[in-house]
Amino acid sequence: MRRTLVTVDALKRVDLGEVPYAQATEEMAGWVEERRAGLAPDRLFLLTHPAVITYGKQTPAADLPAADDPIPTVAVDRGGHATYHGPGQLIGYLVVDLHERGPGDVVRWVENSLITALGGLGFATIRRDTPKGGASLVGVWTPRHAKLVSIGMRIRGGVTSHGFALNIDRI
Repeated sequence: MRRTLVTVDALKRVDLGEVPYAQATEEMAGWVEERRAGLAPDRLFLLTHPAVITYGKQTPAADLPAADDPIPTVAVDRGGHATYHGPGQLIGYLVVDLHERGPGDVVRWVENSLITALGGLGFATIRRDTPKGGASLVGVWTPRHAKLVSIGMRIRGGVTSHGFALNIDRI
């Protein structure tokens, strides 16, 4: 199978400030539909959320906080593990039409793009390959293997949604 790497020449950046998670996911559905219909360009939405833990269908129950934890948990329609969103993070939601870019490995593209951006700011970061049968190492890491960026994306109808959570206070 031949793969074409994802390249995006220009993403329109949209800065939203702090947005509650439920509101952002509702708006994201609209952003995806706008992109599918050709009514909007590829976009990167940058924002923060009040504290929330999101998790996908594959998340083991043992990875979720106890029922009495004060941070709310929300089931989501993306891949990845349970992920904390909140103060100290920059969230990036990518809405990109992959029909125009090719079906390449969008997660690797996001990892490598973030590594390049953080490197340009003077921060050394790496990506790690997941060992066969091992726990996923998708994301961006410090050279000492502290996770700096979590990535969880969804691709439906050729358009991406969700994205990454960059732990700014760990830089």
